[in-house]
Amino acid sequence: MLPNESLLNYYFPNEAEVHWSLMIVIYPYITGLVAGAFVVSSLYHVFKIKAFENIARFALVSAFCFGLFAAVPLLLHLGQPLRAFNIFFTPHTTSAMSVFGFVYSSYMILLMVELWLVYREYFIQKAKETQGVAGLVWKALTLGVTDYTPEAARFDHKLTTFLAAIGIPWACFLHGYVGFIFGSVKANAWWATPLQPIIFLMSAIVSGIAMLMLMYSFIRWRTRQPYDFRMIHNLMVFLWGFFIIDFFLEGLEIVYVAYEHGHHWSVIGPLLSGPLYGTFLVGQLLILSVIPFLILGYITIFDPWGKRLLYLANLASFMLVLQVLFMRFNVVVGGQLISKSDRGFSEFHFEFLAREGVLPAIIILSAPFAVFYLISRVIPILSDEPQTEWPTGIEDQVREKTT
Repeated sequence: MLPNESLLNYYFPNEAEVHWSLMIVIYPYITGLVAGAFVVSSLYHVFKIKAFENIARFALVSAFCFGLFAAVPLLLHLGQPLRAFNIFFTPHTTSAMSVFGFVYSSYMILLMVELWLVYREYFIQKAKETQGVAGLVWKALTLGVTDYTPEAARFDHKLTTFLAAIGIPWACFLHGYVGFIFGSVKANAWWATPLQPIIFLMSAIVSGIAMLMLMYSFIRWRTRQPYDFRMIHNLMVFLWGFFIIDFFLEGLEIVYVAYEHGHHWSVIGPLLSGPLYGTFLVGQLLILSVIPFLILGYITIFDPWGKRLLYLANLASFMLVLQVLFMRFNVVVGGQLISKSDRGFSEFHFEFLAREGVLPAIIILSAPFAVFYLISRVIPILSDEPQTEWPTGIEDQVREKTT
């Protein structure tokens, strides 16, 4: 009998190719942006956080734009994408992948209804002011209701709050189930952990908030409109809070497996010190986690203002957007590098022009921003009157004492 160390880098022929490649990496990434953006919108509609009033519609439209393309990576990955609709005709309730179709479609319907309620007054106003073909389009968007009374406004507000409240657990279910799919694969040491759904969900909220910050800053810079520093500060406080949970859950998962020092660590340890050393330990944890963690902590504790706040918030947000993308890559691709023989690792090679290559991934990731731009040319998304002052309270008292 050969000792355990006699066979190294032995993997089966069907492991020579990583089947879940970049399309399966950006698929949970986009769904995470949907969930994170929707949470920001719900912070105002459900939890009545006044600081996010001006960005609530912006976050809701962003979630809708990202949601439109959440399933596109899966369609490109499928060998027969036209058969994707079979999950609706022949549902399989015991399959997590089959359930996704119903969760995703119902969530998009919820988003569209909430968007219609938020913009219904604007649709009615434009239908009355516009003539011709454009007027017919606006009238179609009103669904035949051309009067907007105070009673209708109160009803829309209550219904919007109700839908936003339902949407929070639905968004958590939409993205948490992605982590469930990976976490339920017991044969893979890198995926098999009950923390996987929670980690996916927390990182989704982090990426959504960070992306909204980058989009908001770019739009304000491009249109030369003033920044809402109060909103930016509060957004960074929430981002730091969610990132604390996400960062320590990811670290806790590794520390637990290392401390247990069982069979899983005999596979994960060499994986982290080998193929994933650069992307996980150096990239995801050291650079893209520690630095934004310190920056957000500084913003929360010391309350910087003006350009300093803007630069720090954008730097931290940009690094966290990359951090979550690295995390998706390390989980999806990294887990497939482990040989089923538990001896050695496969290799992953990036392709540029292939169906699941780098260029299609860039196009899919860019598509939501193009749709967002088109929508912004038709309906108002951001208010032009940001609150540039601090809220009255302890902060003002401290500033008065110091001055």
